[in-house]
Amino acid sequence: MSGANFWNTKALGRLGVPSIMLTDGPHGLRKQGGAADHLGLNASLPATCFPTAATLANSWDTDLLRQVGEALGAEAAAESVSVLLGPGLNIKRNPLAGRNFEYFSEDPLLSGRLAAAMIRGIQSNGVAASAKHFAVNSQETHRMSIDEIVDERALHEIYLEGFRIAVTEGGPWTVMSSYNKVNGTYANENRELLEAILRRHWGFDGLVVTDWGGNHDRVAGLVAGNALEMPSTDGVTDREIVAAVEAGALDEAVLDARVDELLALVERTTAARAGAPGVDHDRHHELAVEAARRSVVLLDNARGTLPLGPRSGRVAVIGDFAAAPRYQGAGSSLVNPTRVDSALSALQASGLDVVGYEPGFARRDVPSERRRRRAVRLAQRADVVLLFLGLDESAEAEGVDRAHLRLARNQLALTRELVSLGVPVVVVLSGGAPVELPFAGHVDAIVHGYLAGQGGGRAIADVLTGRANPGGRLAETYPLRYADVPSSATFARTEATSEHRESIYVGYRYFDKVGMPVRYPFGHGLSYTEFAYADLRAGRTSAEVTVTNTGEVAGVETVQLYAEPAGRAEGELRAPRELAGFATVALEPGESATVTIGYAEHAFDVFDPTAHDWRTAPGRYAVLVGASSRDIRLQAALEVEAPAGRAADPAVLAPDVARLPHYLRGDVEHAGDAEYEALLGRALPPSAWPTGRPLTRDDIIAQAKGRRGFGGLLHGLIELSGRVLLRLGKPLAANNTHFALDLPFRSIARMSGGTVDDDMLDGLLLMVNGQFLRGARRTATAWLAQRRRARAARTAAPTVTPPTTTVIDKD
Repeated sequence: MSGANFWNTKALGRLGVPSIMLTDGPHGLRKQGGAADHLGLNASLPATCFPTAATLANSWDTDLLRQVGEALGAEAAAESVSVLLGPGLNIKRNPLAGRNFEYFSEDPLLSGRLAAAMIRGIQSNGVAASAKHFAVNSQETHRMSIDEIVDERALHEIYLEGFRIAVTEGGPWTVMSSYNKVNGTYANENRELLEAILRRHWGFDGLVVTDWGGNHDRVAGLVAGNALEMPSTDGVTDREIVAAVEAGALDEAVLDARVDELLALVERTTAARAGAPGVDHDRHHELAVEAARRSVVLLDNARGTLPLGPRSGRVAVIGDFAAAPRYQGAGSSLVNPTRVDSALSALQASGLDVVGYEPGFARRDVPSERRRRRAVRLAQRADVVLLFLGLDESAEAEGVDRAHLRLARNQLALTRELVSLGVPVVVVLSGGAPVELPFAGHVDAIVHGYLAGQGGGRAIADVLTGRANPGGRLAETYPLRYADVPSSATFARTEATSEHRESIYVGYRYFDKVGMPVRYPFGHGLSYTEFAYADLRAGRTSAEVTVTNTGEVAGVETVQLYAEPAGRAEGELRAPRELAGFATVALEPGESATVTIGYAEHAFDVFDPTAHDWRTAPGRYAVLVGASSRDIRLQAALEVEAPAGRAADPAVLAPDVARLPHYLRGDVEHAGDAEYEALLGRALPPSAWPTGRPLTRDDIIAQAKGRRGFGGLLHGLIELSGRVLLRLGKPLAANNTHFALDLPFRSIARMSGGTVDDDMLDGLLLMVNGQFLRGARRTATAWLAQRRRARAARTAAPTVTPPTTTVIDKD
C-alpha cells in the first residue's frame, strides 16, 4: 500500500507480483537513473521534452494531443515505466498560480477534452496515465495544508467538470489526489470526491495514488478510496493500516478492495514491462517541433510586419531567450531533453539577413548597462528587430506562486528604448502563463511561443518566416492588468484557507459577465490568412457551419462554439456565454469545409445544489460560432427543453437578489463575508492559522515564522537559504525552499526513508515549540536507539534464498 522506494511499488516475490515504476511525465519522461527526488533537483535520463500543457492547449487539437500522448507512452514503455504521472488538468483560476504551465486552460471543457486525448495516447502503449491533481489544486502557496473553499456549483461546473470529461472520455487507469483540502477535508481522504463522485458517478475503475508526500491520515485515505501512497514511508503508514485492521477500526474488506486495485494496475501495465521497442528520438523530436508550431499564438500583427522574408531587410535578434530558450517549467516536470533547438540558430539558418545578436538584458532582472547599449546599437543598424522576452526560470515553478504579472523591469525598459528608435519591433514571448503587456499597441507584432519544448526554437523561426502559419488560439484570457482578475485581491495571500469568492466566474466567464476590457480574449489568435463563416445551423445535438479560407496561404482555423442563454444571463447567477464545443479545420486557399460540432454534455445544464446533480436550464439559447469568446461571427436560435424531472430549480439561477446581489451582477470582488456565506450555505472557517498554541505534526514549517527560539531560527534559515541560492544563480534550487516551508512536520518522518522516525520528530517539535534542550535530548536519544535497532537487525538477519517463482522487474 506504499512504495518500496521513491518511484517503485513493492514486489511480492512469493506470489509472483512484480514491482512497477511510476514517474513524472506531463510533457516528457522524467525517469531518474540515480538519486531520486520529487522536485527535479537530480538529473533524469534523456527524453523528448514536448511543449507543456499550457502550450499544447493553444492548439485546441485533440488529435495532436493524442499523438503526443502516444510518444510519451512509447518512451515510458521503452524504459519499463508503468505509470506516467500526467496529464495535469487543474483549472487556471488565477494567472499567478505557479504551476499553470502544467495545466491546460481556464475552461473545463477544453481542459477535459485535451486531457482525455492525451490519456488515450499514453495508454495505447500499455502505460497508465495519471490524471492530476484531483481536485481544486489552484495554488502552490501552502499547497500541502491549504483548504480550498468553493461553493457546490463552482466545484462541479468549473473544477470537477474537466476531470469528469477526462475520466469518462479518456479512461485513465490512475488518478492522483491533490495535496490540499477541499471544503475542510484533505482531497486524498475526501469520500465525496473519491468514492461518490469519481467512482460511483463517473465510473472510474482504476487506482488512486497520492501526490508524493500527499498523505495526511493513511487509514482515512484508504477508506476514501486511495490505494497507493507514494513514496516509501519506510513502513510507517503500513503499520498504521495493520494496527487499524487489528483494532477493528478498519474493515479488512476495504483493504482487500484497495489491494485489488493495485493488482489490477500491475496487470494492466504488463505491456510496459514486456520488452517494448526502442524509441526513435529523431522522429519524436520532429513531433515536438510540429506540436510547438501548431501551438504558437500570433497575438498581434496590426502593421502586417509578419511574416518576415527576403524583403524584410536586415534583422537584428535581441533578447537572452533567443539564444538560451526557456522551453519548460521547473519542479517535478523538469525533463532532460535529447536536444534543444534555439530560435537564434534556426533564424540564422532560415535565409533571413540576420545582422547580429545581442542578449540585451540579464536573466532575473539584473541591471546590465553594457548589454542594453550593445542591443540599442545593433537595433540602429537593422530594418526590423526581433525582441525575445519572457519569464525567467525563477518565475514559474512547482511549489511557488508568481509574485506579480509583470515582465522583468530590465526587459520592459529595453523594449521602450527600442520602440523609441522607430525601427519595427516584433516581440517574441516565452512563458507558461499570461503577463501584462504594456507595450502592446506600440510594437509591430507579438508572437507567443509559451513553453514550447525542445523543438520550440525551430517552430518559432518557422512561424516568424511564414514557413508555418500560426494556428494557436489562447486557452486562457489575458487581462490588461492583474488587478482586473477577480481573485487578485486575495489569491495566495491567506494562510489557512483559499476562498473562491468568484465562484463560477473564472476567466472569460467573469470578464464577459462584467463587460471588462481585456488584452486578449479567450480563444484569440491571428493567422496569415483569413477565414469566413457561413450557413450556421443549430440542431438539437450539434451545430453545423461552413468555413472558407479566403486568404492566399494554407491555414488552420479553430472554430469555437458557445452557448448563450438569450436575454437571461444578466439577471442570473450564470456566465453570459460558455464554450459548448470546438473543432480545428485545415484549409488550403479558397477551400471550404462544413464543420459539425456536437454540443458538450452539459452545454445547457447547471449543477443544482438542491438536487446535488446536473439539471437542464430550459429556454431559448443563442448558439454562437466565432474565433474567440469575443469574436463571434454567426449565431442561431435554439429552444432547449428539459427532460421530464430534470429541470433546474429556478432559484439556482435566479436566487433572491437581496442575498446575492454581487453574484447576480458578476462584480464578485465586492462580495462580503455574509454574501459569500449565503452562497456557500455555511459559515466561513478561519482564514488565518491559529496562534498561541504549540505546533503539531499536522502543521507546516512555515507556521514557525515569527516564533522565538529554534522555531523562528529554523524558518529563517530556510528562507535565507532561498535568497542565497537565488543570488548564486540557482533559481530552481531556491524555489525548492518553498517546498520545505510548506512541508507538514509529519512528512519529515514519512519522506526521510527511515532516517527520521516519529520519536525524533516529536523531539524536533519540542525544539520548535520552545523546549530546545528537552527536544534535543529526545531527538538524540531516539537517534541512538534507531542506530542500535539497525545494528541488531543486521546482525540477526538470516540469509534467504529467494524462490525461483519470484518475478523481478529490472527497475
